[in-house]
Amino acid sequence: MTSQVPQTSAEPGTAGMPVAPSGEQARRAAIYGLLAALLRSAPDHEVLEYTRGLQADADHEKNELPLAFGSLALAARHSAVEALRDEYHSLFIGLGRGELVPYGSWYQTGFLMEKPLGLLRADLRTLGFERDDDVHEPEDHIAALCEVMSLMILDGFAIEQQQHFFNNHLGNWAADFFSDLAGAQEAVFYRSVARLGSAFMALETRYLSLLD
Repeated sequence: MTSQVPQTSAEPGTAGMPVAPSGEQARRAAIYGLLAALLRSAPDHEVLEYTRGLQADADHEKNELPLAFGSLALAARHSAVEALRDEYHSLFIGLGRGELVPYGSWYQTGFLMEKPLGLLRADLRTLGFERDDDVHEPEDHIAALCEVMSLMILDGFAIEQQQHFFNNHLGNWAADFFSDLAGAQEAVFYRSVARLGSAFMALETRYLSLLD
């Protein structure tokens, strides 16, 4: 993943034509990949070291996304792997349940394993994505959805396909999730993750809405 803050413009590919990701598209994929890594599990030494090296783009320092990158890097420099394991456990695992439930079905219906998960699975099959045998979490986990978006960009899926997936499975609830994460009682480092997630979801919503 690149350690540079992305620019905010991009040129969508032609519908149905696989294209290698440009610099802008690669940066979009990298941010999705970073969010997936931070939300899939507590960051290990490698992920934490990468996060500490993030740098804001001086030309865009007044925009929220670069500021969020700077905040995340600063938080990472003042965090230890062991403390982040405890924070992640309290937020997302807990004793029976963590403070937050990071699943699309939960945010859209108030229950796990509901209709949104079934619709997601159907779209994943259509797109050619298969669940790994060693993965036990439902596919609508926030980290899994960010990972799918990253792979779609890197694999050159048409921008219309990206828009459909984002609008139907991520953009319709991720803002609420990141808002809850920012205000979570147990969140310290993850408040900065929430800030990055909120800024990037807002940017993606604007960018993908240009197709309408």
